Amino acid sequence: MTLVAFDFDGTLSDSEMTVLLGKQVGAADEMADITARAMNDELSYAESLRERAALLEGLPVKKAADAFSEVTLRPGAAELLGELEEKGTHVAILTGGFEWGVQDALEREGVSVDTIVANRLLDDGTKLTGEVEGPLIEGTKDDALEALAEELGVDMVNTVAIGDGANDLPMLEVAGLAVGFEPKPAVAPACDTIVSHMNELHDVLGRKNAL
Repeated sequence: MTLVAFDFDGTLSDSEMTVLLGKQVGAADEMADITARAMNDELSYAESLRERAALLEGLPVKKAADAFSEVTLRPGAAELLGELEEKGTHVAILTGGFEWGVQDALEREGVSVDTIVANRLLDDGTKLTGEVEGPLIEGTKDDALEALAEELGVDMVNTVAIGDGANDLPMLEVAGLAVGFEPKPAVAPACDTIVSHMNELHDVLGRKNAL
């Protein structure tokens, strides 16, 4: 079996969840700046995520739902996920973003994955508290990938990691094949190969026998 682990924002999706949420509170530009600094490894991911979550304090849950409804998959991503499922490849999404947005995007496209490891924005039932929790705040994607591979009995040489930002570096460095999807400058050196379209990724996964 092959295990393929995708990042979400900037990889499977060309949306950025925190920016979409930030638009709801008039903080999209500030969100984008914090995100860019984190993805270029200028700011720790944990610190950046907490800063962005704090900007959302008081946002009504309904407005958060409106933002998550705008999260979309890249062209060709749904088809690729469907082919991986048919092949029997175990597909994981390891994201510092939010499970709510991932699930919404997948459901709209009528596709699913085997494993989602993501974070969650906290709310008091009506509005966001400005706090965030989850396994990929302080936790890193290499630990998540290695734990999943061990659980499935998959040798790390048979794992593929696909990402674009600095918080993807740990999983890219331990995976059997590291694929950068339009990676940030700080990330590109850690990639075995770089793609910019889903059809290119399709070819790479085909050579790895994941498809």
